[in-house]
Amino acid sequence: GPTGVEIRRAAAKPDKFPYVLVPVDSAEVLPLPPGIPQSTLDIIRQPTDLLGPGDVLSVTIYEAGVTLFGNSGVRASGAAGASFDTSSSAEKLPPIRVDDQGYIKVPFVGRVRAAGKTAVELQALIQQGLRGMSQDPQVLVTIQESITNSIILSGEVARPGRLVLSTNRESLSDAVALAGGYRGAAKDAVARIQRDGNAFEIRLSDLLDVPADDVLVAPGDRITVISRPQSFSVLGAPNRAEDIVFPRARLTLAQAVALAGGANPNQGDAAAIFVFRYVRKPDGTEQPTVYQVNMMKPGAYLLAQRFVMNDRDVLYVGNARANQLTKFVQLLSQLFVPVATVRPTIR
Repeated sequence: GPTGVEIRRAAAKPDKFPYVLVPVDSAEVLPLPPGIPQSTLDIIRQPTDLLGPGDVLSVTIYEAGVTLFGNSGVRASGAAGASFDTSSSAEKLPPIRVDDQGYIKVPFVGRVRAAGKTAVELQALIQQGLRGMSQDPQVLVTIQESITNSIILSGEVARPGRLVLSTNRESLSDAVALAGGYRGAAKDAVARIQRDGNAFEIRLSDLLDVPADDVLVAPGDRITVISRPQSFSVLGAPNRAEDIVFPRARLTLAQAVALAGGANPNQGDAAAIFVFRYVRKPDGTEQPTVYQVNMMKPGAYLLAQRFVMNDRDVLYVGNARANQLTKFVQLLSQLFVPVATVRPTIR
């Protein structure tokens, strides 16, 4: 691989693959750890009784005097704390499903728009439609089965399925807990959220480490919890080159270098430790970026403890400049040592 000098030279005079070189020599240039997508924070809290297509409603109509629905003389009480006299009647209609266009059909009233309204607002609409046909009608609407105010949880959770949001203040970690929790190692869990035609991913370990960053789920979310361990690749001249899985949820550069065995004392250059990464910009594009750490300086070890590794980072240990001469000498040895060995044998 290239030496540190060659990497710096290529950054100054870019070729077909330009990148930004960032020397990590102060705390101000340390990259920020991956954040929570802003789209997850812009949630308008909806009422818990907001109606929509697919919801199943229970409608009870209370009448006084001459009734439209019959069953005169039945005492009705306890509906939202209300109490009616013995001349009133209560008629509970069969369960009504909100159709795909967002309407329900009520006897003597006809089609009533339910989607986008709360249960209380729908009560008022039905009650208004019955006026003039019934004496002082009162209507009670309750949600028997909620589809609108729910989310779908699937993947590596104990109880996948539909989860009704009882408060509309449930967070992502709350939703996973209500579904029985994640079935694997929490450090590997990723929640893939589909919302309003967009999709984004959040690592559950990030929410556990910083509870303040927990995000609210929204009605209609489809959440799939999957297992995707984080890893980084070690290349160049370390003591071992391989792909290493994060042993814990968060990994610093100092820990990553330790897992790689550090720079090879015969071939590597401790002053040329690089991290290759694609950094996402605010406009959604990605900027190829290379961070350089000179671990021949004592302060670099402190900075390396604050440098957070990302999934799929490439940790590169630059080749020592003297390594090129060493390789040349080794090549000459491989060519001439057999010749020198054969000559005494022939004699």
